[in-house]
This record gives sequence, structure tokens and C-alpha cells, in this order.
Amino acid sequence: MPKYIIERDIPGLGTLPQSDLQQIAAKSNTVLHSMQQQGQDVQWVQSYVTGDKMYCVYNAPNAESIKRHAEQGGFPANRIEEVKQIVDPTSAEGQKA
Repeated sequence: MPKYIIERDIPGLGTLPQSDLQQIAAKSNTVLHSMQQQGQDVQWVQSYVTGDKMYCVYNAPNAESIKRHAEQGGFPANRIEEVKQIVDPTSAEGQKA
């Protein structure tokens, strides 16, 4: 299943108390559960909170599924990008110097 990075612009996000972030996560989980019951396989993997943005990693069949999740949850999805490849420090293994 394709992997996506979602950029969400949420002013002041980084200063929200943990309880607000828990509520956001709960809302997302509720929407995801509802979508899955309707046969839409969308999976939230992880999110990163910065000052005014959240970067989320999702597995989904297509970008439209991500947009539906955002709309149903009331979350912004300012940019949705499909991950084409993953590179990490082990990607250099096996390469001759």
C-alpha cells in the first residue's frame, strides 16, 4: 500500500497542551475506524509536531482517502505527497567508497 506524508498547517500547534493533542489523536482514530468499517483501508503510522505544522505518515490506497480523512476529521491537509522511496543510513551499505 502506498505511503504518504501529509503536511498540516495548524498555527500554535507546538504550544498546545498534551491533552489537546490527545483529543486530536482520538478524533483521528474515530474517523479512521469509521472509514475502515466502510472498507477504506487508511492507516495512521506516526505524526511529528513542530511549531505551526504537523507532518503525518499514513498508509492509504490513494491521496483521495487521505483527503476524506482530513475532511471528516476537520483537519487541514495542506499538502499530500506520496513517498516514492525511503532512504536511511543503511541505504549506503554495500557501496564501495
